[in-house]
Amino acid sequence: MLFGLPIWVFLCIVFIFVSGYMAFRAMKAEHTLEQEYIEREGQVYLKRMEQEKERREKTTMMSE
Repeated sequence: MLFGLPIWVFLCIVFIFVSGYMAFRAMKAEHTLEQEYIEREGQVYLKRMEQEKERREKTTMMSE
């Protein structure tokens, strides 16, 4: 017995804390991946907007 508790109860408590830590770590890693994806998609969007702006400027110059 450890701290007046059977060893299996103590192990269950330890595993609960380990499980919570692993869940927190996974949540943090997933958040990081989501932020990278959002940043990458934002760059694609900005690039498309810039290309559209250039295309419109070219068509405006040609029509003049």
